[in-house]
Amino acid sequence: MSIEPATAAGAPSDESTGRFIADLDDRTPVGIAAAVGRLIRSGTLAPGSRLPTVREVARELRVSPTTVNQAWRALAATGAIVARGRAGTFVGEQVSATPVGRYQRLHPPSDNAFRVDLARGAPDPELLPDLGAALRALSRDQAGNLTADYLGEAVLPDLAAKVRADWPFRAERLAVLDGALDAVDRLLAAHIRLGDAVAVEDPCFPPFLDLLAVMGARPVPLRLDESGPLPADLARAVTQYAAVAVILQPRAQNPTGVSLTAHRVRELSDVLDGYRTVVIEDDHSAGIASTALRSLGTRLPDRTVHIRSYSQSHGADLRLAVAGGPAELLDPVVARRMLGPGWTSLLLQRLLVNMLDDDSAGQAVATARAEYRKRSGALRRALARRGVIVGRGDGINLWLPVADENAAMISLAAAGIKAAPGGPFAVGHHPSADHLRLTIAAVSDADVDWLAAELAAAATAAPTYRRMRRV
Repeated sequence: MSIEPATAAGAPSDESTGRFIADLDDRTPVGIAAAVGRLIRSGTLAPGSRLPTVREVARELRVSPTTVNQAWRALAATGAIVARGRAGTFVGEQVSATPVGRYQRLHPPSDNAFRVDLARGAPDPELLPDLGAALRALSRDQAGNLTADYLGEAVLPDLAAKVRADWPFRAERLAVLDGALDAVDRLLAAHIRLGDAVAVEDPCFPPFLDLLAVMGARPVPLRLDESGPLPADLARAVTQYAAVAVILQPRAQNPTGVSLTAHRVRELSDVLDGYRTVVIEDDHSAGIASTALRSLGTRLPDRTVHIRSYSQSHGADLRLAVAGGPAELLDPVVARRMLGPGWTSLLLQRLLVNMLDDDSAGQAVATARAEYRKRSGALRRALARRGVIVGRGDGINLWLPVADENAAMISLAAAGIKAAPGGPFAVGHHPSADHLRLTIAAVSDADVDWLAAELAAAATAAPTYRRMRRV
């Protein structure tokens, strides 16, 4: 079976100049998609090359046309191949190595002409522990003892002991990485292949969707209620789409603030029972979340990697997160990392240990947690008095329902308020309802009533074209 060059316009040549992927071992939709993806990435299949028909590939591989169709749909979803009706199916343009832009859309360049910035997604710097004090406490002796060679331990023993003391389940292996997103990125790179389906919360943290797009994986949406992802959606993801992984935020989900309940953990774990789906948990708000942590690792410890970030609680510039779970899942990440950065600075790890041991730093984190809860509650109540109901949630973000995203953004910008659009958080192209994400971390008491009034007005703002039609 031949592959037609980009200039071909008709049916494939009758001359079978070579086999396509007949030597493939894994003849499932995922295996076929991965094999074709490798041919595209290696340049064996050049952009514009015409692919054999579904029936030809099915005949060659001795599988059903439905199986090949599923593989083709997976590849088409990533842009790797393009269907052109009766003309056939062709290799698309080279997949870009840069993110698709959801995160950039979330944080577009600004002239900073805003009175209040509710788009940052970051903690209040005034509520972070004193990093200067922790640096001064890092004595010369401590620093000197950490002068590592290239074969030393990658995880500081003191830090490992401290995090194991309250880890949600018995973790066979620990790894320290450069923030939660770095941990998610490396886990996906180690265990996800082109065309794989990955279940994600909907709405979802945009960088997760960017990572999956770059890797050529397919996000499968899991709708949320007040207890977390819906079990029925997860069941559909693993049975219908053969999801090989699921990414969850167990509490203070970004953007909704939803946290897993104990009952929902049992339901989701029951759905995954009998499957080898990898569970990646991003506890990005550890320390500042008021909700108790619920982890699927308590019931599925052999396939769950839990990530605890210290960015929101102790400072983003620490760039530290701890990942814990089975060695089978974390050892490939650690081994691959040794070929690059190797390990996260032991000096930074020691700095974090000092902060975790320091009573004043601990009190600062506890104060921040209480303050965020107070600020969130005050703004929710003020909005409710104006007829705008925001779902209950934890953390520093509110998920504001609006009649029209663009109209709401324009209304707020006119009032000097910057908000994050809800569109980049939607897994599909057409979310069921419009929202804005608001970060309340630095909202002052004096601004609550004024903000609530402007937010309520923005929530009901109608699109300009509708106003024009009524004139």
